[in-house]
Amino acid sequence: MKTVRAACIQMRSTTDIAVNVEAASRLIRAAAAEGAEFIATPEMTNLLDIRPEQARSKITLEAEDACLSALSALAGELGITLLIGSLAVGLPDDDRFANRSFLIGPDGRVLARYDKIHMFDVEVGDGQTYRESKAYRAGQNAVLAETPLAQVGMTICYDVRFPHLYRALAQAGAELITVPAAFTRVTGEAHWHVLLRARAIETGSFVLAPAQGGLHEDGRETYGHSLIISPWGEVLAEAKGDAPGIILADLDLDQVAKARARIPALQNDQEIDLTRY
Repeated sequence: MKTVRAACIQMRSTTDIAVNVEAASRLIRAAAAEGAEFIATPEMTNLLDIRPEQARSKITLEAEDACLSALSALAGELGITLLIGSLAVGLPDDDRFANRSFLIGPDGRVLARYDKIHMFDVEVGDGQTYRESKAYRAGQNAVLAETPLAQVGMTICYDVRFPHLYRALAQAGAELITVPAAFTRVTGEAHWHVLLRARAIETGSFVLAPAQGGLHEDGRETYGHSLIISPWGEVLAEAKGDAPGIILADLDLDQVAKARARIPALQNDQEIDLTRY
C-alpha cells in the first residue's frame, strides 16, 4: 500500500504580500509538523485583490516573486512536496498577469507550472462582476507532473466546471488532482461540494481543494470549506467554515486503481456524433 499524508491549507489572503507569506508559512509548518508530505495552498496565495490597478504595483515577474522564493525555500527546509495553489505573476510579453500554480519538490525546486486555462468571466449574483480575462492571460496547456509521491494533475478554481480537463488528466495517469480555489460564497454554497465530488468520481482520482475563505480586504467573500476527496467520492477531510487552518488525510493511492477497476469509465469512452432535429 502506497500512502501519502496530504494537507490543504485554508487562507484568507490579504492585499499585503508579506502578510500572506507569513500566514502561509505558519500553516505549512503546522501541516508538516503533523506529518504531511504533500501540502497544498489555495489560489492567489500571494495576493488577493480584485482591483487590477491596485494590484499591479505589487505583482512581479516569476523570477522576482517574493512568495515563490520564500515558500520554495520552506519546502526545501521541511523536505515536503508543496503545491503553491496559485500566484499572480507578471508576464514579460503581456500587460496582463498569469494565474500560475507551482509544484515545488522537497529540494525546493520547481517541478511544474500550470497557468489557469478557464477565466472566471461571470456575474454571480453577489453584487460583483468578475472579468478575470481583463487582467489575466489564460493558459493553453494541461499539466501532469510526476513526483515521487504521486502523479499530480494541476488545475485551478473555475477549471472545475470543465470536466474534459479532468478526464484528460486522469487518462494521462493522474492519481491526485489539485483544485486550489477562491470560490465566491454564492457559488460555493451552491456548487463547491458537488462539483469536486463529481470530478473525483468521474476520474477515479483523489482531489485536493485548498480554498480561500472569509471576507477579504478587496471586498470579495470566499467560501472556504477546503476539501480532500477520495477516488470513490468520499469526503476524507473538510474545513468546517471559512476560517484559516489546515486539514489532513492519508491517501491510499491503491484506491485509485481500485476505483477505476470498479467503474471503468475512463476506458469506456465512446466517440459521439450529434444528430440535430
